Amino acid sequence: MESIRLYFKYVKLSIESQLQYKASFIMMVIGHFLITFIEFLGIWALFQRFGNIQGFTFEEAALFYGIVHIAFAITEGWTRGFDIFPRLVRLGDFDRILLRPRTTVLQILGYDFQIMRIGRLCQGLVVLIWAAIRLNIKWTIGKTLLLFGSIIGGNFLFSGLIVLQATLSFWSVQSLEIVNSFTYGGVQAAQYPISIYKPWFRKILIYIIPLATVNYFPAMSILGKTELYNYPIWLGWISPLVGTMFFLLSLLVWQIGVKHYTSTGS
Repeated sequence: MESIRLYFKYVKLSIESQLQYKASFIMMVIGHFLITFIEFLGIWALFQRFGNIQGFTFEEAALFYGIVHIAFAITEGWTRGFDIFPRLVRLGDFDRILLRPRTTVLQILGYDFQIMRIGRLCQGLVVLIWAAIRLNIKWTIGKTLLLFGSIIGGNFLFSGLIVLQATLSFWSVQSLEIVNSFTYGGVQAAQYPISIYKPWFRKILIYIIPLATVNYFPAMSILGKTELYNYPIWLGWISPLVGTMFFLLSLLVWQIGVKHYTSTGS
């Protein structure tokens, strides 16, 4: 309980520091909103050019887009400390973190809470609401639970990927672009139904980096589509479990990295 209170104290201090310059903060929020909106326009242009893609309409793709961007916006907000962790290693700041009588995970999570990511969050929410209205989705309790479960699972999955990226810094000092391809590239891949990808890539998105489990399967259940490529329908309900397990596994790998940490001497 004390650790939780301390974490929220870290978060409060981080938010207060970002709000000191309100004009800059507002511009950053608007900037994040517009950047992701431009990405959404790219998807719109794609569907305008080709019409339906693999039997999916633009509105259905917008549902996928909204869910994944809400989840990733939450991830960007609370895991920013891990995202910039290579810099902490390079500058020697992690040495000071190790000397404090608190867990490294708690300190790094509270190091930088990016409230300005609310811009991406709002943009994803707007797209999600628009798509749900256009698709005339009847929101039952089950579908509502699927939606929130997908967002929670996606948040923990992306958080786990960012923690793994930070862990590699113990050996490489610099973060590796290959991991960015799984985090930010994963966001791009999850914006579309996995049926548009080759079978080998679908297997990666299901079994290795289980983005399909935390986004595609829940969204398909919300849409009422049954063609899940011979995968059981219950996969849509295990999104929070899969995301949480992936995150916990990444924390285990993180602890291994901490034990093998060698200071850069900065």
